[in-house]
Amino acid sequence: MKNILMLLCLVVAGNTFAQIKMQGVVKDSIGTPLELANVIAINQETNGLESYAVTNDKGKYILSLGKNGKYKLQVSYIGLTTYEEIISTAETDITKDFTLMPDNALDAVELTYEMPVTIKGDTLIYNADSFKNGSERKLEDVLAKLPGVEINDDGQIEVEGKAVSKIMVEGKDFFDGDTKLATKNIPSNAVDKVQVLRNYAEVGQLRGVQNNQDNVAINIKLKEGKKNFWFGDVTAGAGAAPSPNDELYLVQPKLFYYSPKYSINLIGDMNNIGEVALTNRDLRGFGGGFRLPSRTSGTNINLGDNGLGGLTNIANAQEVITKLTSANFSYSPNKALDLSGFLIYNSSRLRTRENNVIEYIEVEDDPNTPIDESNIPPNEETTSTGREATNQLIAKLSASYKPNVNNQLDYDVLARTSDDEERQNLFSSVVGNTNQVDQVKPFSINQNLNYYYTLNENNIFAFEAQHLIKDEDPFYNAILDDENDAFDNTATGLGLDLNQLSYDLNQERRVKSNQLDAKLDYYNILNSKSNINLTLGTIFSNQKFNSNIFQFLDDGTRLDPTPTITNEGELLSAENDNVEYRFSDVYLGVHYRFKTGKFTFTPGVSFHAYSNQNTQNGDTFKDNFFNVLPDFEARIQFKKSESLQFNYNMQNTFTDVTNIAEGLVLNNFNSIQYGNPELQNALSHNFRLFYSSFNLFNYTNVFAGANYSKNEDQIRSLTNFESVIRTSSFFNSQFADENASLFGRVERTFGKIRARFGANFNYSKFNQFIQSVENPSINKSFTQTYSPELRTNFREAPNVRLRYRFTERDNDQGNNTTKFITRAPSIEFDAYIWNALTFVTEFTYNEQEGNGQTQVFKTWDASLRYRKDRDAKWEYSLRASNLLDIDSNISNGAGTISVFSSETFVQPRFITFRLTYTL
Repeated sequence: MKNILMLLCLVVAGNTFAQIKMQGVVKDSIGTPLELANVIAINQETNGLESYAVTNDKGKYILSLGKNGKYKLQVSYIGLTTYEEIISTAETDITKDFTLMPDNALDAVELTYEMPVTIKGDTLIYNADSFKNGSERKLEDVLAKLPGVEINDDGQIEVEGKAVSKIMVEGKDFFDGDTKLATKNIPSNAVDKVQVLRNYAEVGQLRGVQNNQDNVAINIKLKEGKKNFWFGDVTAGAGAAPSPNDELYLVQPKLFYYSPKYSINLIGDMNNIGEVALTNRDLRGFGGGFRLPSRTSGTNINLGDNGLGGLTNIANAQEVITKLTSANFSYSPNKALDLSGFLIYNSSRLRTRENNVIEYIEVEDDPNTPIDESNIPPNEETTSTGREATNQLIAKLSASYKPNVNNQLDYDVLARTSDDEERQNLFSSVVGNTNQVDQVKPFSINQNLNYYYTLNENNIFAFEAQHLIKDEDPFYNAILDDENDAFDNTATGLGLDLNQLSYDLNQERRVKSNQLDAKLDYYNILNSKSNINLTLGTIFSNQKFNSNIFQFLDDGTRLDPTPTITNEGELLSAENDNVEYRFSDVYLGVHYRFKTGKFTFTPGVSFHAYSNQNTQNGDTFKDNFFNVLPDFEARIQFKKSESLQFNYNMQNTFTDVTNIAEGLVLNNFNSIQYGNPELQNALSHNFRLFYSSFNLFNYTNVFAGANYSKNEDQIRSLTNFESVIRTSSFFNSQFADENASLFGRVERTFGKIRARFGANFNYSKFNQFIQSVENPSINKSFTQTYSPELRTNFREAPNVRLRYRFTERDNDQGNNTTKFITRAPSIEFDAYIWNALTFVTEFTYNEQEGNGQTQVFKTWDASLRYRKDRDAKWEYSLRASNLLDIDSNISNGAGTISVFSSETFVQPRFITFRLTYTL
């Protein structure tokens, strides 16, 4: 690593000393400096783009040129005649001003090269070819080289620190704008322009009356040869696995068609090497572009998620077998009507293995309320092996009708269903051997209806409604040998039969959810700088919950137990029978938006009439109340690409039915809960400050932000332990929880070198309740992360990306403090050689320090690809993952009442040969 750093420094130094600086000012014919004028220098020897610049607000530009060279300069500005001149450089810097004259079509100069980056209003346009060197294969490879654009560790795109909400191709949503599907599948050779749409408005009629500063979208413009023709690629691969009985395979067809009238996207994937287009977690979070109408109302109602909770990260699996079939279409039969939809089917099979060492911590004692020492769990070592099988189907159909500029009607329907199963064998040093099965077949249908009507230039109406039906039926089974009798006391409390060879514990659950979320907005435009927004909205939610715990005896008969666990002196039931939870919110919101100079202010307030009630065991609990929730936004627009934004809001959060149900519910065999029918809402105060600046003059991108939230009446759990078996109930805590974060990143380009430095700080304080609600254990954590990076962007020479990530996590758990440090230097190298051969490799060294131990985990992947030239149809590649054949990785951390060390086993070294045909 040190040698590589030294080599990169020598490359940077050589590149710097071999150049001179050319600078000056660009003005118009009357001497006014021109901001955002383009200056291009073309190397006359290679006919390639040598350097480019965009003038600042004073008309100044700076170019980096090679010494003793000859260059063609082109200076351009919209509406003015392009200026062209041949210059020669020597050993000294050059100062030269330019004056552009009014445009004359007869004297127009044809631009030899397009500017790599241009700005048109709120749109930032990257010319993709200016950043390619031939090693790119997919859209993500291009985006990673664009200044101001980053693909984070989760595969999501960020621009100037803001997450990209959707990706379009030729103005059409790509699988409803899913960014991960787009970045990993759209071929790089089809990309002509990348348009970053800042302040993006989904509805054009509302562009001037809403605050869209946080909305960022990307539109991909295709090369001319890719329009009205099928394009894409088909890849097939094979390899030998470490096991002689297994063979590696991969088949990935990816086909696309775009025309002005319709588009078709087809993506398939079948492999057993762990390369997936979408993970199970991605699909679970795939929203299909749906956004709740009440998202800014200040009310958050949680319907819960009763699917499989332990879906494994692909990187933490020993074996991964996936099949994906997906199709996306759009069709415009006329200018007024747009139809679109998609279908995604994904099947995956995962095998996992993990070892854990868990050390439980004695919580902080209050002398007045001593903790029962027997309530502290014993330390535990576990070994788990598991298999996951999921089959997921998602389908969506959308229609948008725009007969004229004053009317727009949208309708969407999204359906999803899955068949999921997780089997796990867990050996615990405390409980013994346990076999567990989780099964669930949920389905949901989500419908969305929006209508936007512009009455006249001063009055706009917007109606949005969304309806959700969801049905979840999880089943759980655990067979415990309980060799150490650690489960006996819990079994007695559950009312199980102890005179069996093993405990065959089962639970059936059924959760049905039905929710309507709708609002009507009225916008009155007072003048060019102010408008009033009135909102009348409502949320109606109904959930029904049934569950029952039962035991299969050795003779196969079923036992419905009678628990002896009590809550405030009353016996709890092993069954929740027809628990119904109803919630409604009727609200009126008022917002006033006005501009003055560089400032935009949007103060607002919403008035809420809440009603929630739950019925169970013949009793009904009602809670009706009125609440006022203020919110405020202020924005300072220093320049076109520099702003500071402040937000504040209050939010009410309501729980789901499973936390209200009074009967016992198994999360798994060692985690039992019962609800509280008198749970009330939690209230949070949220503050946000965000600064962003994108400067094309000196190629500097800066963003920074700070967040703070304080949660009052937070719903917390009161936990009691019996050995390692925890039983939890819920209540509204009188102790406030807090969270604060500070983050930022600075990026600057120096010639062909891009430097980046990011930092993130997070502090949280929350209250953990063990045995007593009056004696909270205050858990504090502070995490700091630093991530410097250097990256080259040569067109001809090989490129290197050097990154270093340092993370320190400090946890204060009352009587115990822990510190965990992670150091992760990494290097990526890619070279396009002889216009035919591409070599790409990535190495990461991960060192974790904590609990008096230091663990090291290394990853090394590489690929070698050959194609006759850039336009060749066939490509042959050899790819290797986990070249060092690492069996497992180690992670250390701290929970609320424990410190743990985990060893997760991963896929072995895979080497595959692949053949790709490009359409």
